[in-house]
Amino acid sequence: MKRHSSLLWLAVGLILLVAYNLVGNPAFLKISVQDGHLYGVPIDILTQGSRTMLLALGMTLVIATGGVDLSVGSVVAIAGAVCALLLNSGTSLVVTLAAAVGVGALAGGVNGTLVARLGIQPIVATLILMVAGRGIAQLICGGQVIIIDRKSFEFLANGFVAGLPVAPLVVGGLYGLTHLFLRRTAVGLFVEAVGDNETASRFAGLAAARVKILAYVFCGVCAGLTGVLTAANIRAADANRAGENAELDAIFAVVVGGTALTGGRFSILGTFLGALLIQTLAATMYFRGVPPAVAPVPKALLILAVSLLQSEKLRTWIASHWRRKEGAV
Repeated sequence: MKRHSSLLWLAVGLILLVAYNLVGNPAFLKISVQDGHLYGVPIDILTQGSRTMLLALGMTLVIATGGVDLSVGSVVAIAGAVCALLLNSGTSLVVTLAAAVGVGALAGGVNGTLVARLGIQPIVATLILMVAGRGIAQLICGGQVIIIDRKSFEFLANGFVAGLPVAPLVVGGLYGLTHLFLRRTAVGLFVEAVGDNETASRFAGLAAARVKILAYVFCGVCAGLTGVLTAANIRAADANRAGENAELDAIFAVVVGGTALTGGRFSILGTFLGALLIQTLAATMYFRGVPPAVAPVPKALLILAVSLLQSEKLRTWIASHWRRKEGAV
């Protein structure tokens, strides 16, 4: 019930934001067809937001186990650098994609081992790779922005299939498969059990450390794929800017989506809507001419507003306050 309530208020926040845009721009939701491809602000929001959605998907499981991964932005940069290095040396696209995903999985495995096996706090463990990762990406790129000239690679981020952009299709498919896997198997229950009470789950015979490590590996895989999409979108590997502050948007999307920072309860659909809300806000600020330096302020205010709407304690307090006020009358 609490999960559905969070989704409801998140949807309300998204609807209000869209309504605000429609007042200033009646064509905000207009979608047109050009050369058999769909174009429009909603399509741009889904395409540009696909990277945040993908990062947030992996972050959901990590946070659900009671952890957090601050290194995903750096992993994005490393994966992009690996793509540039391999593609420019003539490596096939399939091998390049496998390498990028493998790098992400390796990074996730390292983070998961530090947290689950060595008992290091998640913030400290992932902060190590967050700092070192940028340096690794810089070493791979030689301190320069490397241009990637491969049409098949660019297609992954900017191509169309049956008139629909590829990136949102891929991300949407991953969301659907992940949701089905977690809710139709016992894995979702394992994740929630570890996040709710790791000690009790171990006494119940659950391999809590393994669940945590796999959650971090999945998060790393999502970061690796995000690095692929980022590099394909700009047709280059930029070790300095790729994935910059991406971990913050991913965490925002997960928390706003109703996943508990303390672990346990999580919502894949909520994460998707949370990422969609953040990207819609980014589009709103762009169309309203908000300076980039000021952009974090409206984002923080919107996240605060949605979080307050989702707060059951706040709604209970308001309801009891009104009841007391009506009783006094």
